[in-house]
Amino acid sequence: MADPATITLTVRAAIAAATDKRTWKAIGVVIASILTPIILIVVMIMSILSGGSDHNKAAIDLSFNGGSIPAAMPTEYASHISDMSNCFAVLDEAISEAEARMEGGALDNIRIKSIFYSLNFGAENLSLSRTQACAFVDCFVAYEDGAAVPASLETAYERLSLSGITVTGEIKANAQKIYELLASGGAALFTGEIERGGTGSTALDISSFKDPATKNNLDLVAYVEQAFDSGWGYVWGTYGDVLTESLFSSKLEQYPDGVGNYEIFIRSNWLGGRTTDCVGLIKGYGWLDPSTLKYEYGSNGMPDISADSMYKNAVVSGSMDAMPDVPGLAVWKSGHIGIYIGNGKVIEAMGTKYGVVKTNLNERSWTAWLEIPYIKYNIGE
Repeated sequence: MADPATITLTVRAAIAAATDKRTWKAIGVVIASILTPIILIVVMIMSILSGGSDHNKAAIDLSFNGGSIPAAMPTEYASHISDMSNCFAVLDEAISEAEARMEGGALDNIRIKSIFYSLNFGAENLSLSRTQACAFVDCFVAYEDGAAVPASLETAYERLSLSGITVTGEIKANAQKIYELLASGGAALFTGEIERGGTGSTALDISSFKDPATKNNLDLVAYVEQAFDSGWGYVWGTYGDVLTESLFSSKLEQYPDGVGNYEIFIRSNWLGGRTTDCVGLIKGYGWLDPSTLKYEYGSNGMPDISADSMYKNAVVSGSMDAMPDVPGLAVWKSGHIGIYIGNGKVIEAMGTKYGVVKTNLNERSWTAWLEIPYIKYNIGE
C-alpha cells in the first residue's frame, strides 16, 4: 500500500508532465495495470431505468445510502451491494485526500461513484485498494497552471480511457442515469413527504440571529429556515448568491453536465433568485459577513469542501440511532448533507428540481449526524 508521500510525489510528477503525450501513455500503462483487474464488466450493463429494474434501483439506493438489505433481496444483489459499499468507503477516503490537494472547488462525489458503479455493475468479488482508489479518483482531477482543480466530465472520461479502462457509450449512459437518481440526495428514490418553501424573496435578514458575531448552530438554523421560507433554488456549485445571468453562465461553463443538463429548468425556475447546493447551504452561512450581508468566499475558517469532506472533518459525529436532539446538527449520507432544525425536521437543498425543502428526519436515509467543525455549538438560547 502506497503512503501519502509517495502518492503526492506521483501527483506532482504527473502535473509536471501533463502536457507530454508520451508521459500520458506511460501513466496510462501504470494506472491500467492497477485498475484493469477490477474494472471488468462481468455482465452486460442493464438499463437502470428499464422495466423490471426494481432490484437495480434498490441496489443503487443501498450501495450509496446504506441501510438494511431486505431478506427478499436475491443473494447476488446482496453480495453486490456489500462489495460496492466497501469500495465506496475507500473511494470516499481517496476523494477527500484529492480535495485536500486542490486549490478550490469540490469533487463531485456522486459523479465519481456513479461512474465506478456503472463500470463495475455485476462484477464478482469486487474490491478496491487505497492505491487503486487514488488512481481512479485522480482521473477526475485536472491540473491548470500547476494547481489541482476538478476536471470536466469529458476530461475525466478521456483520462479513464488513457489509463486503459474501456468506457463505452452504454457505461456513460447508465452512469448518467445513476447520477440523476442520486445527485439530488437520492430524491428520485425518496417516497416521503417534501415540504416546499416560500415565494423566492432575495432579501437576507439576520435580525433573528442570536449572536451574529459568531458562527453558531442556532444562527445556522435561522439562516437555513430563511432559505426555506424564501424558496431558494438549487444550482450545483452555488452557496446563496442571487443567480444572475453572469453567475449562471459561469456555472454552466464550470459544470457543463451537472448544471448544463438542467439549463432550461433552471432558467424557468431559479434564475433571478438565490440558489445553493446542499453543502453550499452550510458554506454560505459560514461565509456570510453579517456587517455587509455579502458572502466572503473561504472566510471564517470554513473551507470550500464537499459534503463528504465536511463529514470526514467533523470531530463530533455519530450514528443516527444515537443522534442528540440539537438544532443545527448536520445529517449526512454519502454525497449529501442537510441541517436538522429540531422537532424531527430537516432543511436541505435537495436537488435541481426541488430547491431548498423541508423533510422529516426519520423518512430520509441519513447515515450519520455531525457537529459542523467550523461553527460553535451549545451557545445560550
